[in-house]
This record gives sequence, structure tokens and C-alpha cells, in this order.
Amino acid sequence: MIEAQLQKQLSGAGGVLDLRLDFQLGAGEFVALYGRSGAGKTSTLRMLAGLLQPDAGSLRVGGTTWFDGARGINLPPRHRGIGFVFQDYALFPHLSVEDNLRYALRKGQSAAAVAELLEVVELGQLRHLRPAQLSGGQRQRVALARALVPAPSLLLLDEPLAALDTDLRGNLQTYLAEIHRQRGFTALLVSHDPAEIQALASRVLVLEQGTLRDAGPPAVFFAGGEDLALAAEVLAIQREDGRAWLLVRVGGEELRLPLPEEMPQPWRPGMRVCIRLGEGE
Repeated sequence: MIEAQLQKQLSGAGGVLDLRLDFQLGAGEFVALYGRSGAGKTSTLRMLAGLLQPDAGSLRVGGTTWFDGARGINLPPRHRGIGFVFQDYALFPHLSVEDNLRYALRKGQSAAAVAELLEVVELGQLRHLRPAQLSGGQRQRVALARALVPAPSLLLLDEPLAALDTDLRGNLQTYLAEIHRQRGFTALLVSHDPAEIQALASRVLVLEQGTLRDAGPPAVFFAGGEDLALAAEVLAIQREDGRAWLLVRVGGEELRLPLPEEMPQPWRPGMRVCIRLGEGE
């Protein structure tokens, strides 16, 4: 059981944001953290990992206090037993695949964990290659395996698959779901992809205006209310008769959607977006 009551004031392009978090994660649970960009999702992961110190509050994991502002307790990251998977992989470029994993071994831990995980993520034959010699999907599998080497009780995932294409993302979701089933660690996933969240998580926490709310199962959250949320991939931006159109792929279908003139258009092919369809659309 993870019990967190954390406070942190953040400053960014949008001004000052006061994070006031109060949530629990059950042992072995896979939970998604969802919210707008700049809502504080990555900062939440960093506080759990010990990479960002909260201003106040407490954090208890499995009965052990990791942070207590009032008592001056702040357990260093290396003693927290967590795994952290970043969107940009964060691999050591000068080390081989195998040595990247060996770097994550705990003191006295058997190297058999490295060999086992290399086989689990199907990279055993590439163990001697360096990250620059691997594809994006292979590098992300190395990052996932490295995070799992020390057998963490908590795995933190910060949009780890966002930069991959649709097929690779689907394959790695399958890997991740199977490894979670086998090993039973607790996982907290930051993602903007409704399809990914529904494939992996059993519960959604929504971060809005500095506070968290439990939105329940993904299927209920994304189909709730009057809108239906769909994961889509941007294929192209088209202009015709003075209007802008967004061509997207939803599942196996292509849709052409009008873009209002007043809407900012930072769209680019390959982007993953969430489309909400209301009644009558």
C-alpha cells in the first residue's frame, strides 16, 4: 500500500501551481495518471521517486516512511526501491545493452536478474550492442528492463511509449502488461493516450488544478458523461477552400475533422491525440 499526502508549489509558463495530492495505491495495482500538460503529473512521479522534495506532507510505502516533512524524513532515491522509465529512455550511450542493465543491480544482487530480463524483453541476442545501434522500440525495451532489474516494488512510467509508432507502442504495451502480471509490482503510468490507459491500467487518477480525483476504471472514465473519448493518430493537416482539416486514424479507420480558425494548430503527423465526440457528432 502506498499512502501519499504531498504538497508542492510549482512555477512554470502558466504561472504558479499548488499541488495538493492525497491518494493511495494498492499493492500490485496498475494505475494511470491523466491530465493536461503542465498539470504536475511528472512532478508527482518525481516526488514519489525522491527526485523532487515536497514542501510538506508525508509518503508511506508498505509501512515504511519515505517522506515526512514535519519529522524531517526524506529517504534518498537509491533507498526507495523504485524503477523509473522515462520517455527519452535515459540510457548510457557508452554502455552495451547488458551493461546498462548491470548498472541497475543492487549491491550483492545476482547478475542472473539481468540475463532473465534480457530474455523476457527478447533482447538476449543484442546484449552486446550500444543504444545507438538499436531501434526506438528496442531502446525502450532496454529502459523497461533496466527499471525492473532491482525488482522494484513501485514502477513509475512517464509517457514511456509516446515517441513510438502505433505498432511498436502496441507491442510494448503487451510486454508491459505481461511483465506486470508475472511480477506483481505496483505501477503508476503517466499517459495522454486513452487506448494505452485502457490496455494497461485498472484505475485512473485525474490531476486537475493541483488536486487528484479518482475517476475509477478507464472504460468508465473515458466513456463517461456525454462525450466519448477516442485515441487517434494525426496523419496530415489539409487545407481546402480556405479551411483547415485534420486527417486522423482511429483504430483502422481514417477521419477528416474540421479545425476551427481560432484553434491553435501545433499538429504534426504522428502525434497521438484524444478526440472527444459529443452527442450528434
